[in-house]
Amino acid sequence: MNIVQKNDNLPRHSRYLADTEFVELTGIQPARLDELLEMDWVRPRRTEQNVCLFCNSDVYRVRKLERICCDFELPAVGGAIIVDLLDRIASLEQRVEHLRQMCGR
Repeated sequence: MNIVQKNDNLPRHSRYLADTEFVELTGIQPARLDELLEMDWVRPRRTEQNVCLFCNSDVYRVRKLERICCDFELPAVGGAIIVDLLDRIASLEQRVEHLRQMCGR
């Protein structure tokens, strides 16, 4: 039987991604990331050293944005509007489904 001992010297697993890892996972160019940050469309957490830390949900949103922008040849602003509207539609659909369940339909 192998017993794994806890090692307090190891860094903890984080649910946040550094900007280099984020760029790698999303496949976007750093200039595009700068554009999205400037638009305030992606809002990472910032450390005391002003390092951006992104969530996994940010990866999903940016990948969706990139697909839409590439498929429809849109600028980032246009893609961001579409992704935001799709997110709002999904949220409203969830609310409608929740209300249906509450009403027994």
